[in-house]
Amino acid sequence: MSQPRVVLKAGREKPVLAGHPWVFSGAIARIDGMPADGDTIDVTDGRGEFLARGLLNRRSQIVVRLFTRDPDEDLTPALLHRRIAAAQTRREGVLPRDTDAYRVVFSESDGLPGLIVDRYGDVLAVQCSTLGLQRRKADVVAALRATLDPVAIVERPDAETMTREGLTIPASPLHGEVPPSVEISEYGLTFTVDLLGGQKTGFFLDQRENRRRVATYCGDARVLNCFAYTGAFGVYAAAAGATQVINVDTSVEALRLAERQMVGNGYASAGDEYRVGDVFQVLREYRERDERFDVIILDPPKFAHNAEGVLRATRGYKDINLLALQLLNPNGILATFSCSGLISADLFQKVVFGASADAGRPAQIIERLTQAPDHPVLLSFPESEYLKGLICRAL
Repeated sequence: MSQPRVVLKAGREKPVLAGHPWVFSGAIARIDGMPADGDTIDVTDGRGEFLARGLLNRRSQIVVRLFTRDPDEDLTPALLHRRIAAAQTRREGVLPRDTDAYRVVFSESDGLPGLIVDRYGDVLAVQCSTLGLQRRKADVVAALRATLDPVAIVERPDAETMTREGLTIPASPLHGEVPPSVEISEYGLTFTVDLLGGQKTGFFLDQRENRRRVATYCGDARVLNCFAYTGAFGVYAAAAGATQVINVDTSVEALRLAERQMVGNGYASAGDEYRVGDVFQVLREYRERDERFDVIILDPPKFAHNAEGVLRATRGYKDINLLALQLLNPNGILATFSCSGLISADLFQKVVFGASADAGRPAQIIERLTQAPDHPVLLSFPESEYLKGLICRAL
């Protein structure tokens, strides 16, 4: 066999033909040849007909991540350059003018599975989340330098994804002198991004538009911002005229930065609070004290990390939403989110409905929210639509 290939079981080629970029272990009949993990490999149907080409990793449940359906195309430096440049061009049509922080490359949605590139001013934060990309990291860096001309590039690997790939990679500079933090601008507000120690790549760029939408309900409001991280939702709320903002998070360092963000934007108030604690417990404490709020924001981390964790995740989402609904004033606003890709928008709405029913608190959905447009959803890859949100009015 001159060319190693993955041969699919009969009938299992349909997702590939429909444009889905993943081949799971259960779809594979056999692997011909002796390819090494990290190599490019062809994918064929049972008759040997070429379907696509991708990067192989037997250690992952996703054995092949596809990057082309052209038999004459390979993952060369030139292809990386073209696709990164094309992704950047697409961003220029959807970004607000007054921001210098955005997602340049969104993995499968931009035809580069496993590659995340976020821009923070002149610095790029990168995730090469597959074995194949890790082996081509020098080519990725060269392409990013040629297309985007950053002063520095830092690698910010996602630990969960890397574990599934069988990799352990620390955060580290890839180009230039990486500062510990950088200031970014977003709709007239400024934020400090921790480039080396923050969550994800340092800032939640996917919530950019949602921060603006939620802020419109925060004028003259007492706002409880749960899972606050570095307080971006809180800053937007204060800018919209909130009378009090309470940020709750388990991280002392994140809340210290949240307070600095508020001060730096000129919205510091003596009445604001930065409470270190577990949100589930804090909400129960507020309920015991009969506290009330006008707006509650729930932006938790991913609760469902795999299919086995979906049931537990739905219980967690129901719990925090039930508690929040019990704490809202009449006609209060609940802005609630899930970033768990395994929790569909329909399931999430059902969970919030269940919370409303059990809390005895009828509520209306007044807005549906999703990720910012620099995180596009590939129609053939519904998994790329991971962030969903509801703005509800509690009656």
